[in-house]
Amino acid sequence: MRLSHTRKALTISALLIMTGLLGQAAAAQTASALGTEPSAPAPVTTPPPSAPTTTPPSSAPATKTPPAKPTSKPIEKAIVQKRKIRTGPAGSHLTTGTDGVALTFDDGPDPDYTPVLLRMLAKEKIKATFCVVGTQARRHPDLVRAIAKAGHTLCNHTWNHDLKLGKKPVAKIKSDLERTNAAIRAAVPDAKIPYFRAPGGHFNQPVVVTAKKMGMTSIYWKVDPRDWEHPKGESPGQHRKKIIKIVQRHTRPGSIVLSHDYAQPDTIAAYRTLLPWLRQRFRLVAL
Repeated sequence: MRLSHTRKALTISALLIMTGLLGQAAAAQTASALGTEPSAPAPVTTPPPSAPTTTPPSSAPATKTPPAKPTSKPIEKAIVQKRKIRTGPAGSHLTTGTDGVALTFDDGPDPDYTPVLLRMLAKEKIKATFCVVGTQARRHPDLVRAIAKAGHTLCNHTWNHDLKLGKKPVAKIKSDLERTNAAIRAAVPDAKIPYFRAPGGHFNQPVVVTAKKMGMTSIYWKVDPRDWEHPKGESPGQHRKKIIKIVQRHTRPGSIVLSHDYAQPDTIAAYRTLLPWLRQRFRLVAL
């Protein structure tokens, strides 16, 4: 009877142990399926950062900032500045009316010095104005053609450099200017002759009005080195230095500069220095 009770107790104990083992196995299997340890605390997770607040787009289209342009080398443009034309005797022009400087050469063309001057001007890429005497144009039509072909401006300087032309009747003044223009156009048939200069600058109303009626503007000058004047005892070197000094000292934007290519070798020599000097400092123009 006692043995029977003992065996029964052992049987019950074994059943309880097996039941506990089976329960643990089931719990472990459940935890494995869930991917968590049943006794472990729930993991603390940090909530994801909230999305950045964005401003609703405006109904106006977005403006794009253009890319910056390179500034390594500025673009240079030749800007012509207009100036008031200053007038001299009888309304003749003293200045160009712009910031440009005009070089004018009188009394030619000269077979010895005009070709040299033309080569110098071409080398420096400078245009000038040639005030031509009618008799010289008749003698040297090839030089008139060379002046026009090079793009320089032609100017009427009377038939024979008549210093007293303004004292003559208007009919004689007109005849003189017409004869000079005819000599120029005999060399260059379609030549434009927009300017007139009275010899010695002896302008008066009859001369200026007559030239204007013929389509020519009368030009005086602002800078005069008096290259035609050779004082006694002055050496060629001194004369050249005088011309250079006067032109350099007095030339300003808008100046009309007077010089001579006829029978003035020292003038031509002076302009070997003056042309590059002027070109570096001024805008040189043909009238």
